Amino acid sequence: MTTLTRSAANKYWTYALWLAFFTIFYNLAEGVISIFFGISDETLTLFGFGVDSFIEVMSGIGILAMVIRIRQHPDTPRSQFERSALRVTGTAFYLLVAGLAVTAVYNVIVGHKPETTLPGLIISIISIAVMWALVPPASTATVTGMSTTSNS
Repeated sequence: MTTLTRSAANKYWTYALWLAFFTIFYNLAEGVISIFFGISDETLTLFGFGVDSFIEVMSGIGILAMVIRIRQHPDTPRSQFERSALRVTGTAFYLLVAGLAVTAVYNVIVGHKPETTLPGLIISIISIAVMWALVPPASTATVTGMSTTSNS
């Protein structure tokens, strides 16, 4: 395994913090916009996407806490906050799925036909572009920096 200098390791830790903050703030904005247009256009999918964004905010806050803990005290176990964040995030995803499933069944029963909306299309394109832009740098940082040890 590669050994990093302290400055190289700090660069990766800074990048991990940046990714955590970006995830939180990006998903806050995406959630507000998606829920607004989901409600105004009566689009269940877009509304659910917005709720999912807020769940991702909770997850991002848990990841931020984890990155800070590992950076400051690498040998400590998960904090109560991290464990709670994982449980809340997981439970929220299950509740989202249940709510969307019930609403989808209801929409089928009453014959509500989904529509493709311009805001939904734009939000989807932006979201996919942002994910594609972040995946290679994030995975590179994880593989090359976060899983290695650093020298003093």
